[in-house]
Amino acid sequence: MPTENQVLPKIRYGEIVTSDFVPPWWAKNRHVQTIYPRFMQKRAALNYRKEKLILPDGDFVDLVWAGDVKQSRGLITLFHGLEGSIRSHYSNDMAANLVSQGYAVVLMHFRGCGGEVNLKTRAYHSGETEDAWYFLNWLEQKFPETRKVAMGFSLGANMLLKLLSEQPKQKILKAAMAISVPFKLDLCSTSINHGFSRVYQTYLLKSMVQNLLKKMRFIDYKNLLTVTESDIKKFKSFKEFDQHVTAPLHGYASATDYYQQCSSINFLADIDTPTLVLHAKDDPFMHESILPEEKDLSAKVALEVSEKGGHVGFMQGAPWRPKIWMHQRANEFLRPFFTGPTDIVSVNKA
Repeated sequence: MPTENQVLPKIRYGEIVTSDFVPPWWAKNRHVQTIYPRFMQKRAALNYRKEKLILPDGDFVDLVWAGDVKQSRGLITLFHGLEGSIRSHYSNDMAANLVSQGYAVVLMHFRGCGGEVNLKTRAYHSGETEDAWYFLNWLEQKFPETRKVAMGFSLGANMLLKLLSEQPKQKILKAAMAISVPFKLDLCSTSINHGFSRVYQTYLLKSMVQNLLKKMRFIDYKNLLTVTESDIKKFKSFKEFDQHVTAPLHGYASATDYYQQCSSINFLADIDTPTLVLHAKDDPFMHESILPEEKDLSAKVALEVSEKGGHVGFMQGAPWRPKIWMHQRANEFLRPFFTGPTDIVSVNKA
């Protein structure tokens, strides 16, 4: 853990800079970076407890708590990615890392992602911020004196950036961090439907379809969806699912309309919360053409980009003892918000 006298890396808010991440010789391939932490690396030990948060519409989300909030340096809220949970490698291991640094952690599972099927027809998507905003306000009422920061991964990162833009005057979160963001949802849906990346799409789509079919056993969707269970089982891409399920269930005219309205690249300029974004150009879930330009960023958003790193990978170290660089970067970024003024360099934007 850094000492009080150590100089932390400056944050270049309003700019796009090259990150400090350098992959080891054995993990320069983007698929190794993406797959190894998920299937090969041993999960960090994490003791946690569960809580069900009832939402205003009578549905619920499952929360996972780790660490003691009242004895901690502060509270870090986590938002997972598509079909993710506390069991996802990036969620579990980041939570364990943060607890080891003296923070408490709470992860909000999106509707239907905590191991239980949710009660309403609606689910979650890349731009669904209502549940997260309710959750953050609930946290503020529960722990008004505790400093809070939010962190999102992939879909959860896109959602968090959109939320911060929608709530530019919010005072709940001192800062935010977004990792492996699908800035342009339309291009991401196209990119992941090509080459080896289709393996990821198939894996995640299978889970999405199975969860929907479970809900259809006790919830009537016939007036909401034009597709049958048989049609749903034949979906081959995210865009098909979004066109026939995500869009109609959540008030969008089409998948294209959903992508246009929820892509976080459209919201970066309005964020007024100090935010660090980490991204790898070789992310196999997307193409590097999705990256914003500096003109897209507000003066409170810092984007650090690496050539390598995969999707929520960023592994370093030896193959038998890998280290996750984004843990180190998170620790460096978070510390000033809980110990004193942040050492930043910001640019002036008109």
